[in-house]
Amino acid sequence: MSDEEKQFDGEKQLSPFLDIEDVLPILSKISIFAGLSRKQLDTLFRLLEKARYKAGKHVFNEGEQPSHIYIVTSGSVKLVANANQTPLELIVFEEGQCFGETSVIGILPHDATAISVEDTELIVLSRKALLSVFKVDLELFSILILNIAREACRRLHKTDEILMHYVLRK
Repeated sequence: MSDEEKQFDGEKQLSPFLDIEDVLPILSKISIFAGLSRKQLDTLFRLLEKARYKAGKHVFNEGEQPSHIYIVTSGSVKLVANANQTPLELIVFEEGQCFGETSVIGILPHDATAISVEDTELIVLSRKALLSVFKVDLELFSILILNIAREACRRLHKTDEILMHYVLRK
């Protein structure tokens, strides 16, 4: 089995990106990277890796400690939670969407399992790499953490709206 085939089996075998121009169009669409200068994007780029998962492979499992932030570059990933032994699909992340960031900064175990819906390629930023930015570029680190907090607030607001809808229907 070639390295490419092993990597595509989705066993968290990560590889670096070779050209920033390959990922810049995607990074510019990701809310947690909003407001970054080209120099900051260059710094961040050196920390990014890519991972591939075949359809049906688990990116991470419910209850595991978070280790990475994931950005979908192709394919899709669904989050599935177990509610009283019943799988409940929460959301599907598609190209250009980010997941795992709130778990990484919250340092809480994943509350759902992430499963590739189809063959999927992800941009990956490890928790260790994110924390290393603190030592190298405090401004970049601050912007990333603030952007992650904003994204978490947006998702919480959407969740509140959905919950209110169901409460008022009863």
